[in-house]
Amino acid sequence: MTIPTLNIREACNKANQKMANKHSPFIFNEWYVAAFSHEIKHELFSRKLLNKKVVLYRSTDGEVVALQDRCAHRSFPLSKSTLDGDEIICGYHGIHYDKNGDMIEIPSQKRCPHGMGIKKYATLEKGGLIWIWLGDQSRADASKLFDLEWLDHEQWTSSQGYFLHPGNYVSMHENLMDLTHLSFLHSDTIGTPDFATAPYKTELNHGHYKLIREVVPTVLAPVWADSTDIGYVDTAARITTSEFLSPALHQVSAKFYDTALGEDAYIYQIRTAHILTPETNGTMHYFIVHGRNFAQEDKVLGEKMHRGLFAAFEEDVIGLGALETMLDDLEDDHFEMSIASDSAAIATRIYLKERAEQEQ
Repeated sequence: MTIPTLNIREACNKANQKMANKHSPFIFNEWYVAAFSHEIKHELFSRKLLNKKVVLYRSTDGEVVALQDRCAHRSFPLSKSTLDGDEIICGYHGIHYDKNGDMIEIPSQKRCPHGMGIKKYATLEKGGLIWIWLGDQSRADASKLFDLEWLDHEQWTSSQGYFLHPGNYVSMHENLMDLTHLSFLHSDTIGTPDFATAPYKTELNHGHYKLIREVVPTVLAPVWADSTDIGYVDTAARITTSEFLSPALHQVSAKFYDTALGEDAYIYQIRTAHILTPETNGTMHYFIVHGRNFAQEDKVLGEKMHRGLFAAFEEDVIGLGALETMLDDLEDDHFEMSIASDSAAIATRIYLKERAEQEQ
């Protein structure tokens, strides 16, 4: 039995101290997704985001309103209160709040205290998603929101899904920057045995990290072989790119084609937005939007692809949930090593820690 020496363990721990983990502070000055657009109606909707309880609703003119989910009087949850027009009436003592979070009426007295109210959070609605800024409101700049143009493009069609993930958002960021695991964790869904050994390259620009893996030639996994005209030929190509775009957003893109057809080969493309919003330090809202540039009108194919892909995403949720449980149970003297294919994931985790520390 080989037991790592003290020097090796200390070296591993020193390297890991530079990286974010489940105990790292949140990054608040960033756009996160609070909900899908279809979830927010003219009714009160509650969700915990980055350990903050938020109540959301659509005003009578369609604006998405996001407020602190508590009455300023005795902290009764406003999400368990009444929406009257554009006002929330607290279900405990009937105090009224307008859509700016200002206290405008107290039934038991004639006047409201000057300047009394609750926090209002900036929101943006784009691509079927409700984005929220939970940090310094003066820094909530719409231009900082990464544009996923394919979400609204007429040549692309997409589907949505959601998991309440029983794990921390840092480990999911790392998972998405690690394409090696497709051969193992996803061996029954989207992975193939040759994926782990295929050549890859990384692009490590500060705050934007990219991992590209080319599997050529290969036989496609069933979800891709059955969804395209490529089928199960052994001359297929699969080029996958995973990009870290922000603390809240990853994009995974893939291209498939038959190399035997040369220049006549049609290139099938898919893109998946993996949208990560921490709920707590140990749980996460996992929003997913998957798109394709082919067979846009084929609903049967779309439903089949959706089932196949989301079976794979559920494997991540289950696997990382098990990892989360293990981390909770480990003794304090445990250590973790890194391997060569972790380079993009390590860069991502270092960046997340730097951003978090800048806000402290």
